[in-house]
Amino acid sequence: MNINIEKDNGVTVIKPDGRLDTTTAPELEKAINDEGAELKSLVLDFKGVDYISSAGLRVLLTAQKKMNAQGSMELINVSEPVMDILEMTGFADILAIR
Repeated sequence: MNINIEKDNGVTVIKPDGRLDTTTAPELEKAINDEGAELKSLVLDFKGVDYISSAGLRVLLTAQKKMNAQGSMELINVSEPVMDILEMTGFADILAIR
C-alpha cells in the first residue's frame, strides 16, 4: 500500500492506495497517528482503495474516535465496493462520507 499525505490550510489529506486489510491497516494507522495532536481536520481520500477488511474498519473507527476529540474527519471518493462494506457494517452511519 502506498500512502500519500498532503497538507493545505490546516487540512491533512491522507490518500491510501491499494487494499486496506490486515497487512496494510497498520500503515494507515501509523500515518494518522504520526500527524499527532495538532491534527484538526483529517480527510481520508479513498479513491485508490478498492477493498477494506475488518482491520481497516478498526483503523477508521479508531481515527474517528481520535478526531471526535480533537477535530473532524471525513472520507471522500469512496468506491462502490468499499461503500457497500461501510453500509453493511453500519460504518456509513457513523462516518462523514462525501
